[in-house]
Amino acid sequence: MRNHAPFITLGVIGLYAGFLQWFLGWGEILSRWQKVGAGTGGMALALLVATYFIRTHRIQDYFRDETKGRFIALFRVTQIHNLLNIMMPLRTGETSFPLLMRSEFGIPLARGAASLLVLRLLDLHALLASGGIGLVATATRPVVAGVLWALFLVLPLLFFFLRARLVAFARRKLAARLSRLVDDIDAGIPADLGAFGRAWLLTIVNWGVKVAVLAWVLALMGVGPLAASIGGALGGEISSILPVHAPAGVGTYPAGIAAGATALGASRAPQALEILASASVNAHLLVVVSALVGTGLSLILPFLARGRARL
Repeated sequence: MRNHAPFITLGVIGLYAGFLQWFLGWGEILSRWQKVGAGTGGMALALLVATYFIRTHRIQDYFRDETKGRFIALFRVTQIHNLLNIMMPLRTGETSFPLLMRSEFGIPLARGAASLLVLRLLDLHALLASGGIGLVATATRPVVAGVLWALFLVLPLLFFFLRARLVAFARRKLAARLSRLVDDIDAGIPADLGAFGRAWLLTIVNWGVKVAVLAWVLALMGVGPLAASIGGALGGEISSILPVHAPAGVGTYPAGIAAGATALGASRAPQALEILASASVNAHLLVVVSALVGTGLSLILPFLARGRARL
C-alpha cells in the first residue's frame, strides 16, 4: 500500500483537477489572483514560507543538543516531512518525522514520535487559539470572551506545572499498555519550563502568522466578514492535522475552509458560496505551492552553504 501511495495521490489530484474544471472552471479560480495582485500574492507566499523557518527553529530548540549547528540539515528534514504530510493520505506522512530524525540526527524513534505528538498537541492548541480571535471579534460580550480566550491561550503552561500530577494520575487509572504511552508522551515534553515555554511561544507565532496570512488572502478574494475569513483559515488548517486527510488535502482542505467560514458568519447566498468555493481552492493551492517552494529551498540551501564555505 505504501509503495502505491504516490500513485494514489497523483490519481486523486488528477480527478480533483478535473472536477474543479467542471464545477468552477480553472479560469474562474485563477482569476481571483488578478484581483489580489502579483505583489500581494508573492508577499503571502513569502510569509507562508517564512513559517517553515519558524517551525525548524522550534524543532532545533526542542532537540538542541542533537541538532546544534545543523539548521540547514534540519530545515531539509522538516520540509520533506511537511511535504509528505501534505501529499500522503490519512496522515501517513507523519511517520517520516521520527524516521528522518533518527537517520539524520540519531534521535531514537520513541523519542522522536513522542516529541512529535507533543508538538502536534501544541499545534492544535495554537490553531484553536487563533480561531478564538474570530469568536472574540463576533462575541456579544467581547471583554468576557477576551478573558476566556487569554486563559485558553496560556492553558499549556498550566498543564506543564501540573504535569507530574497528571502523569501520576494517568498511570494509576490507565491499563499497563496505555500507561507506557503516557510515559512516552511525558518523555517527549521538555524537562524545564524555559524549553517548554519557547516551544509553546514559537508554536503560537508560527500558527498565528499562517492563519493571519490565509485569512488575509481569503478576505482579499471576497470572503467576509473578517471573522469568516479567520474561521476559513482555521478550518482549513484543522482539516490538515486531523487523522482523516485526503491525499494532498484535495477536497478536505477547501471543505475545511468553507465549513470554518460559514460557521463564523460567511453568507450562504449562492453567489457568496461560489466566491467562497473559489477562494477556498486558491488558498489550498497557495499552501501546496508554499510547501513545494519550501522543499525546493531546503534542497538548494546546502549547495549555497557549501559554496560560501569555499569562498
